[in-house]
Amino acid sequence: MVAAADSLVWEIVKNNNSFMRKKNGRTSRSGSVRFSVERGNLTSRSTYKYSGIANSKTIDISSTDDNRAALTLKTKKSGTSGKSGKATIALNKDFRRTEKTIASQSTDNYYRADLKSAALAKYTAVYRGNRAAKGVKKAAPIKRGRA
Repeated sequence: MVAAADSLVWEIVKNNNSFMRKKNGRTSRSGSVRFSVERGNLTSRSTYKYSGIANSKTIDISSTDDNRAALTLKTKKSGTSGKSGKATIALNKDFRRTEKTIASQSTDNYYRADLKSAALAKYTAVYRGNRAAKGVKKAAPIKRGRA
């Protein structure tokens, strides 16, 4: 596979690719909205910033089979090696430690600081879904009356 600039790849795939989903708006004024379901797209929006196809550095957070989460980063070999061009980090600690891991992987090592808030939002959604799948319920606070 020939290496190409990220912006060139985006110009080629932005209007038509197999991962794009177009939804019509509720009114004629709202128009249609473009979503994308490729790996590496944290917000599922079809934009250059969040594209997992066009960017050489992407962050992806997904749920695993055993109801845990995994952080996946593209490596330098991803342009030529396909599946082996990804580094996966298991996110199986408590919420605060995992949040620190996501922040350090995206911001502290100069990977993609602009995706930090989107990655944390995606992890929160995956974390909630995994807790629901495991059947863990939030403990109800004990009512103690006036005191």
